[in-house]
Amino acid sequence: MQGEPLRPSAIDTTVPSVARMYDYFLGGDDNYQSDRDACEQLLKQVPSTKVLAVNNRRFLQRVVRLLASEYGVRQFIDHGSGLPTQDNVHQVAQAVDPASKVVYVDSDPIVLAHGRALLDENDRTAVIQADMRDTDGIFGHEETMGLIDFSQPVAALFVSVLHCIPDEDDPAGLVRRVAERLVPGSFLVVCQLVSDRPEIRKFVTDFMAEATGGNWGRVREEREVTEYFTGLEILEPGLVEVSTWRPDSDLAPIQQTDEWIEWGSRCTRACSRPCGCGPWA
Repeated sequence: MQGEPLRPSAIDTTVPSVARMYDYFLGGDDNYQSDRDACEQLLKQVPSTKVLAVNNRRFLQRVVRLLASEYGVRQFIDHGSGLPTQDNVHQVAQAVDPASKVVYVDSDPIVLAHGRALLDENDRTAVIQADMRDTDGIFGHEETMGLIDFSQPVAALFVSVLHCIPDEDDPAGLVRRVAERLVPGSFLVVCQLVSDRPEIRKFVTDFMAEATGGNWGRVREEREVTEYFTGLEILEPGLVEVSTWRPDSDLAPIQQTDEWIEWGSRCTRACSRPCGCGPWA
């Protein structure tokens, strides 16, 4: 896979990026001072944020491993993938079956450059620069079409990204559009930041919108996230805080704070039309 050179002019390093902030919370090096400053300001008000980011990453790894090993999924589209780190989706899936194929989608040009450099020798992966709201563009992209066979099951991942989408862009509608493109037996994995504390929702929403130049949506309530999966079959244990979703063992770290949480689950497009299974129990 041949990557395009990254143009310095394509990046404003003075404006924090959600992908680079996430990288900083995970202990990565692909971030700038503006990202680090924003993270530290966020931690002053919401100190559980770093733990939340780590638990979210562990959730992603668990769910990909389970989909590959127990459900035989061999195709993944990771919306809003963020910067490469340890145990990326393709590494987890290809450890189960080296033939597994993964398309990473992100709008950050740094993600594109670093992802393509990492995956240059892996012909079963692709990194495309696209807005995750552009379902037609993502599914019709030449690299997506070259890897993904849409007549076979696909796992579409929206892990810790839908809070970046404003209400007017209808995140629930985005999930439905993607689900409609997938054949029966496919899966969706969705989690997003929620809080039952109005002051936390307002602070984080306002802070991130200002810090990222408007590239943010909203911290939502749990009840709002249930709308994402109307008509889809939700698999056990249902909609939960992600550190409690099928933990690897009883010793796995569980998020102890309740300022805000990453709330989500995994569901299956088990039938060719909406089945009326939702909402979660």
